[in-house]
Amino acid sequence: MPSSEQGITHDRYMLIPRTLVFLTRRDRVLLLKGAPDKRLWAGKYNGVGGHVERGEDLLSAARRELLEETGLRPDSLWLCATITVDAGEEVGIGIYVLRGECAEGELHPSAEGTLEWVPINQVNQLPLVEDLHELLPRVLALRPGDPPLIGHYHYDENDKLATDFHPS
Repeated sequence: MPSSEQGITHDRYMLIPRTLVFLTRRDRVLLLKGAPDKRLWAGKYNGVGGHVERGEDLLSAARRELLEETGLRPDSLWLCATITVDAGEEVGIGIYVLRGECAEGELHPSAEGTLEWVPINQVNQLPLVEDLHELLPRVLALRPGDPPLIGHYHYDENDKLATDFHPS
């Protein structure tokens, strides 16, 4: 099928693809505390990730973002969730959440913020990006081979984020 037959028209809902990665090392998870000058999530903890660039597949984009932002090359990496974020516009966000293990390697400084290996049992004591209180425990409970979570985020009438996950 030629690209002209893919059915792409500007009146259809489109998604901007992004990756979000959570690496673990024994009983710790790698989180990024947003730099104080970041436009979004300054001082909040999140996973590592970013935009998928033209020509990249999700796995390559996740590995590139990890290397750029942490200096790490994971031992394993797998897709564990897909989330559609409806921001009330014609274009939404497609978040592809990956999980991996990284037994060794030194972190390098990131302009995005401060990288920390956080004990998993202390994660909820941190100022997390708003969806992580629900998302991260679900992601950390998954094992390679488990079906990925499917989620949908949207904003309510008060512009507050609402998260929905389909049971697996």
